[in-house]
Amino acid sequence: MTTATQNATPNAAATPAVDTVENAAATPERTQPFAALGLKPDEYDRIREILGRRPTSSELAMYSVMWSEHCSYKSSKIYLREFGRQMTDKMREKLMVGMGQNAGVVDVGDGWAVTFKVESHNHPSYIEPFQGAATGVGGIVRDIISMGARPVAVMDQLRFGAIDHPDTARVVHGVVSGISFYGNCLGLPNIGGETFFDSVYQGNPLVNALAVGVMRHEDIKLANASGTGNKVVLFGARTGGDGIGGASILASDTFADGGPTKRPAVQVGDPFAEKVLIECCLELYRDELVEAIQDLGAAGISCATSELAANGGSGMKVDLEEVLLRDPRLSPEEILMSESQERMMAIVAPEKLDAFLAVTGKWDVETSVLGEVTGDGRLVIHWHGHEIVNVDPATVAVDGPVYERPVAYPAWIDALQEDSASALPRATDAETLRKQFSQLLSSPNLADKSWVTNQYDYYVMGNTALAFPDDAGMIRVDEESGLGFAIATDCDSRFCQLDPYEGARHAVAEAYRNVAVAGAVPTAVTDCLNFGSPENPEVMWQFQRSVQGIADACRELEIPVTGGNVSFYNQTGDQPIYPTPVVGVLGVIDDVARRVPSGWQDQGENIYLLGVTSTELSGSEWADVVHDHLGGRPPRVNLSNEKTLAELLRAASQQGLISSAHDLSGGGLAQALAESVIRFGVGARVWLREIIERDGVDASAALFSESTGRVLVSVPREDDVKFQGLCEGRGYPVLRIGVTDIAPARGAELEIQDVFTMGIDELNRLWRGTLPAAFGATIGEFEAPTTPPMA
Repeated sequence: MTTATQNATPNAAATPAVDTVENAAATPERTQPFAALGLKPDEYDRIREILGRRPTSSELAMYSVMWSEHCSYKSSKIYLREFGRQMTDKMREKLMVGMGQNAGVVDVGDGWAVTFKVESHNHPSYIEPFQGAATGVGGIVRDIISMGARPVAVMDQLRFGAIDHPDTARVVHGVVSGISFYGNCLGLPNIGGETFFDSVYQGNPLVNALAVGVMRHEDIKLANASGTGNKVVLFGARTGGDGIGGASILASDTFADGGPTKRPAVQVGDPFAEKVLIECCLELYRDELVEAIQDLGAAGISCATSELAANGGSGMKVDLEEVLLRDPRLSPEEILMSESQERMMAIVAPEKLDAFLAVTGKWDVETSVLGEVTGDGRLVIHWHGHEIVNVDPATVAVDGPVYERPVAYPAWIDALQEDSASALPRATDAETLRKQFSQLLSSPNLADKSWVTNQYDYYVMGNTALAFPDDAGMIRVDEESGLGFAIATDCDSRFCQLDPYEGARHAVAEAYRNVAVAGAVPTAVTDCLNFGSPENPEVMWQFQRSVQGIADACRELEIPVTGGNVSFYNQTGDQPIYPTPVVGVLGVIDDVARRVPSGWQDQGENIYLLGVTSTELSGSEWADVVHDHLGGRPPRVNLSNEKTLAELLRAASQQGLISSAHDLSGGGLAQALAESVIRFGVGARVWLREIIERDGVDASAALFSESTGRVLVSVPREDDVKFQGLCEGRGYPVLRIGVTDIAPARGAELEIQDVFTMGIDELNRLWRGTLPAAFGATIGEFEAPTTPPMA
């Protein structure tokens, strides 16, 4: 049964001979192209063992995509279980849906729930940057829709090659344009993220996309098909030849001579179709017309049918010819593997089918009824009356290969760690310190990212409380109470290269701190684990240590990992990328009116540094930019201190004692001071002598060290005593290091006493000029309002 604008009919193209289940049983000797589809010989043998015969071509297509690294997590699964093993009752308190569904869900209070997840779209974004990045946004947004939520925000975490490499501009322009096009057309604010440049990503950029959605508790949906006789309904865009084999490999052109050729491995997105799909889904949810739902992303119909059936412990019968096609020449194998975008699959009770079709018809969303749920535990697919698939869906979607790949301690890591930055010369004279400060401020990874972020709309929908360039993005959930959430993502891949365990803990700690700085309570984690080839034992050691680092950190901070993504094979030739476990932390704030921005807004306030500075320059931006050095060990992470700091910041925010707060990370204190001045154009007079004397460091370390657990805050003078008492009561180190100021004659400037003074015009020139010099003028210089427009 097919519905749309009444002109859609079941595919009526001439049906060539197909490889049926009966034929597969009768021709066991037939040679099949399993290797071209990414399957290993032992995996193919296992499929034959499971089925008791050779697979049909359609079954082979399904197993190939669902047993791919991207879909099955076959090399990472044994390590990802650590997140569950580390879970405590305290960590479960706010967790409503965890790993195993399309996205995690947490309780944020007052009957509201937030769902969020980050995923990768790395390889497609190098092959075709615009569509690769655009469909990455579309795919993660559909994960959020499938949980029953309205998407309310997106973020992106980007790693590109060297900024001056000839190919970097191609990738940057395409990726940023793709993200902005898709997100802006959807009407979703892009409220934060990361952009880094390093030659290690030259042939393998990373494009990670995060989305967040909001719903009431009772509106949560799961991808579990159950209820014998319930209908299997495919709705959204038509199925085309784009993205075939995208989850496994760049598949062969066709399974048989004469079929379609040159199928694009990268999907093609239509954000306007997805916007309609969002509204259609929300109306279906509102009217309670859906029993279960699954978005179609990686592995397309193969994934949706097998996962829905397996998760529901049921079976499913599907007539594949009912799928609406953009290209009638598609074979059944290609239909099953296609990753065409903007498609959803719903399980609908028969008595609700007419109402379901009325809603999709209202939104002009093409819809086809493919079959129904059965109780026999088999996924059976027919093509024009011929049985082409008959499998246990769990063997496709759940019980795939699980590898314990060889793990080897890297032969090179001891020498790398011994090459500490402590041996690098550190300046003490004012002239050199000023020069190095200027180098850092204008370096690609610390420079202003407005060239990227100005292409995004971050106040659309009217609920954005914080966005670029603040330390976390923040969205209001409830207009009446002001309830909201904050979210931040972080990863320093240089630290992870030096020590993947400590580097991963550092990523958790920094994202946690950035959420706390905004005034929110860190509550839950999502992650996107980007690594080289799992067939490299040294890469698997890095992965193992990173996962352990995240799991241990989350247990100590008492926040659960709700889900995420693993991306392997990120390397050029034999050279893997640095380990890049991106961590996203979501926090809850009871009233977004108490949000804390990252820059100073008023003169005459006292500036305090929370935390202790050590001489920790290994892996730092200073070591990289000034000395082109990578070696040593990353800064130590004290998670107990991070918890105390977060609690202190929350109390200060609730009591209205701080008017700004800025995390110290890349570039250290010097970078935080510069960004705090630039944010709202309010200058500062700062002194380093107390830091140097109390912490036993020199001027270079005071300015550029990247010690953790530190935050820069500004405090109105009338709240000075209360704030110091708060810090003393919690036993957290604090130093008054300056005051905010605007020089009457010269305007705002950053004065670091006995070192240098730099006016805001020069600060802006250094900070804002780097990306436009590489990629062209910044689009529409945008000044974020002090108070975002929240109607």
